[in-house]
Amino acid sequence: MTLPIDPATAPDIAALDAAVVDCRACPRLVEWRERVAREKRRAYADETYWGRPVPGLGPADARLIIVGLAPAAHGANRTGRMFTGDRSGDVLFAALHAVGVASRPTAVSADDGLTLRGVRITAPVHCAPPDNKPTTDERDTCSRWLDRELTLLAPTTRAVLTLGGFGWQAALTALRGHGYAVPVPRPKFGHGAHVDLVAAPGYDVPPIRLFGCYHVSQQNTFTGRLTPAMLEEVLSTAVEFTGL
Repeated sequence: MTLPIDPATAPDIAALDAAVVDCRACPRLVEWRERVAREKRRAYADETYWGRPVPGLGPADARLIIVGLAPAAHGANRTGRMFTGDRSGDVLFAALHAVGVASRPTAVSADDGLTLRGVRITAPVHCAPPDNKPTTDERDTCSRWLDRELTLLAPTTRAVLTLGGFGWQAALTALRGHGYAVPVPRPKFGHGAHVDLVAAPGYDVPPIRLFGCYHVSQQNTFTGRLTPAMLEEVLSTAVEFTGL
């Protein structure tokens, strides 16, 4: 699969974000995201959908990186901004605002003025997948964007927080590639779990802590598996750990 550029050549976060939106490497994802953008949901029939890969959100000097799964078909795939315009984002940004790192508790559009302090939100897969389930090949193809993003953010990153097991595994793989010693067997994902990673032999990277949190999907929030208090507790712990 061909990427628009080699992500490794992106000199900074702004260049990486600008490049990823032109990616057409995964035919199934391209077809789905564009079909959703044409057909739309009735509630958004008068809106112009983004219908492209969604770049990360947040500053280039973030101390905490939040790794999700993939854009929602009628959320970020519509608005063009991570976790913006859907109920999952409503829960996430309310919690980020509550712990003091988001400028507002809601995210409705890419131009609503929301900013993040010291936190960047990204995903292992940048296109909306059918049934919210990217394939292994799609994840692996898109991993090159996450790899470069972590490289560019490395000078300031102190922790990574993953929303769900998919992000947990993707983060561990990426961090191992960046020179971190990942224990064998791999640490298991769980809500509230954390693992401290240090440099593997021969590498010079600063210690980093990986946090796990249930995903803010409606499947979790509507059933009470993940409550606002549970989410705020994990975010607060991660924010405190990074010194934000």
